Amino acid sequence: MSSTVGEGKVVCVTGASGYIASWLVKFLLLRGYTVKGTVRDPNDPRKVDHLLKLDGAKERLRLIKADLLEEGSFDQAVEGCEGVFHTASPCFTDSIDPQTELIDPAVKGTLNVLKSCAKSSNVKRLVLTSSTSAVVFNGKPLSADVLVDETWFSSPDVCRDIKRWYGLSKTLAEEAAWKFAKENTVDLIALNPTYVIGPLLQPLLNESSAIISKLVKGQTYPNYSVGWVNVKDVANAHIQAFEIPSANGRYILVERVVHYSELVQILHELFPTLQLPEKCADDKPFMPKHQFSKKKALTLGVEFTPLDVSLKETIESLKEKNFINF
Repeated sequence: MSSTVGEGKVVCVTGASGYIASWLVKFLLLRGYTVKGTVRDPNDPRKVDHLLKLDGAKERLRLIKADLLEEGSFDQAVEGCEGVFHTASPCFTDSIDPQTELIDPAVKGTLNVLKSCAKSSNVKRLVLTSSTSAVVFNGKPLSADVLVDETWFSSPDVCRDIKRWYGLSKTLAEEAAWKFAKENTVDLIALNPTYVIGPLLQPLLNESSAIISKLVKGQTYPNYSVGWVNVKDVANAHIQAFEIPSANGRYILVERVVHYSELVQILHELFPTLQLPEKCADDKPFMPKHQFSKKKALTLGVEFTPLDVSLKETIESLKEKNFINF
């Protein structure tokens, strides 16, 4: 990964302390980029210490305070940057007040970053971290013969009906981003990863890693089929999306879709001593496994890490950081 591709180039990463963003910052620094990372509180050691320890951070990482809900907040961070990676967005599923906790920061934050980009004469491209949650919830059944691709867009109405508030936040944010980019001629690319796992750089447990930690010592597993992708592959795809001139539109990032029963089976084979659930949460037939198209992602040069490797890395990282013990 070490390279001089980014030497002399300045880029911005919003929400730099996050799970995907931390790996993105790490890889950008390794490629020689100077990185301006935004965080809500640059003085919070739990959020920034792991970034400040990265190779090249001392010389080429600058952390800047910014707030998603504050217009103009990103002007300073974006100024002088050739590329902007907008990863900052709340990511959790248990929400008491979805509008305040998820939707406003996602939509207003995305527009505030785009407005800062539109003001700057330097920014050549904005890479937005979206989600397959902004892809799959359109009312079509996700049956075994379905291949989901980048032409799919989630419906806000469907998200509301099924109370997928995180999905709604990502859908509305991506919709707003495409509209603004078109009206203001901003070169925008959206990346749509599914559940992201792999090693953690940050000291706090993120939402997708927490799903794996909850399976350990859990009584049951959900009757659900879902896609998975390695965090390092997602971070690399962001950089490729910025560096490849012909990159455009949206890119779904999914290595493999499995039912939770398969996930538990893989974990059991990798770590026989792990205490894992033996039965499904309900007695209904298992949810079928739809597929995601990898065709467009492969044009970015993404080489997907196999799911068993990603799961092994996740468990080892969770153990190392004392989120699980076995």
